[in-house]
Amino acid sequence: MVIVLIGYPNRKQMEQPVQKSDNHMGRGMNLEKDLNDSNTYYEHVDRALIHKKPTPIQVVKVEYPARSAARICEAYYKTPSTTDYNGIYRGKPIDFEAKETKSKTSFPFKSIHKHQIEHLRKVLYHKGIGFFIIRFTSYGQTFLIDAGIIIRMWDEGKKSITYQEVQQCGSLIKESLTPRLRYLDNVDILQRGGIIWKRILITNRKLLKRKNPEEAYLIV
Repeated sequence: MVIVLIGYPNRKQMEQPVQKSDNHMGRGMNLEKDLNDSNTYYEHVDRALIHKKPTPIQVVKVEYPARSAARICEAYYKTPSTTDYNGIYRGKPIDFEAKETKSKTSFPFKSIHKHQIEHLRKVLYHKGIGFFIIRFTSYGQTFLIDAGIIIRMWDEGKKSITYQEVQQCGSLIKESLTPRLRYLDNVDILQRGGIIWKRILITNRKLLKRKNPEEAYLIV
């Protein structure tokens, strides 16, 4: 079977065979590139519209070594960026942060900023889809974990989430040729509530008494 891809931004057509997913394919590849390639594919097949957010900068000084060339010599960040990616999926806003860690035991929260936590808190409050994608480069594994879990741990003053907790509370993202990261399959599971009840077991066993998953989701 052959699928036609439209490469961004030149829209050049490329034919590539579809292969079975393999979580060991392409270890060491940059997470951002994997996500950008996956989002290009998802847009091409009209499954979702998701893009990486540009970093807002204020250009202060520009040099022109040639008439047809310009070089930015000095620039500053205008405002703190929120999260890495946002877009629309199944009629809902989607917003997420992507991180990599070389640690084999945990993902440190020092890689996350307070304004990113507050932004994702608002995304969840307004019924949007918010999550983190975390890659443990030592294992060549990439996980999707609901933003509510990270927010709760952050509020409790925790400094990290262990690899075992990520395995328990999140879901492993399958890899393939097209798309590179099949993370929207994980989002579908998250939206159906498959991860919500697993999260309740880990974060607050008292919530098991609640019969409404959405109620539990909002509390977590």
